[in-house]
Amino acid sequence: MADEYVKQRIMELREMMKAPADDILSDQLKGLEQPSLERKLGGSKIIYLTKNFENVIKNNDFLNLINARTSKRKYSEEALTQYELAFLLWSTQGIKSIVGKERKATFRTVPSAGARHPFETYLFINKVIGLKPGLYHYMAIEHQLEYLGPIENQVEQVSEAFGGQKFFANAPVGFVWSVIPYRTEWRYSTHAHKYALIDVGHVCENLYLACEAIGCGACAIGAYNQPLADKLLGFDASPSADKEAEFVVYAAAVGKLE
Repeated sequence: MADEYVKQRIMELREMMKAPADDILSDQLKGLEQPSLERKLGGSKIIYLTKNFENVIKNNDFLNLINARTSKRKYSEEALTQYELAFLLWSTQGIKSIVGKERKATFRTVPSAGARHPFETYLFINKVIGLKPGLYHYMAIEHQLEYLGPIENQVEQVSEAFGGQKFFANAPVGFVWSVIPYRTEWRYSTHAHKYALIDVGHVCENLYLACEAIGCGACAIGAYNQPLADKLLGFDASPSADKEAEFVVYAAAVGKLE
């Protein structure tokens, strides 16, 4: 019986990877208002980030970056600078331009189906010069960080939520990407979920390459406890069809190399 259940679940999940056969009219085609381009959470402190990256780039050779890219889990005790963190944030979700009048879209440093960019970037910060440890949120339009507050026993809680992977919990910076599905559903309806999962891979690959460019390492995290990770970021962990529904979808550790 257990084997039959496993087979059935695997088949269902494989089908989810395929393009859906149905073609349900999207909210965009219904003329409904589009969702906001980013989330603002009213953090207790705003950190203004630079776009002057000339001094942080150590390797600008694209072929070398591609060859050097591997998952790196061991980091030195050295803290990242805010300049380096700003470069990593801009490389993964940075906005190059905003287009449209009534219906706006962002052109960013990564591709996204229909320029919907359904992700928000959160950071578990341990070691960044000038920043207190705790939880932060990146506001891509403003290119700013907002400080959401400290996390009690941060290393222990993050480790528990992310599969006991202490290298992630202890990393100078832990990137966490949430997804707000409706941003993509608004345009693509039932096709949105496949597109969003593809898009988050673009984001993380840019993080890998950007880390290589500044002498850092990155390691992506796909294994996490969904309810614990969502709770840690303040999300409702229960299934929801609400347009504001948000949940963790991917993560990555970042640090200076030993």
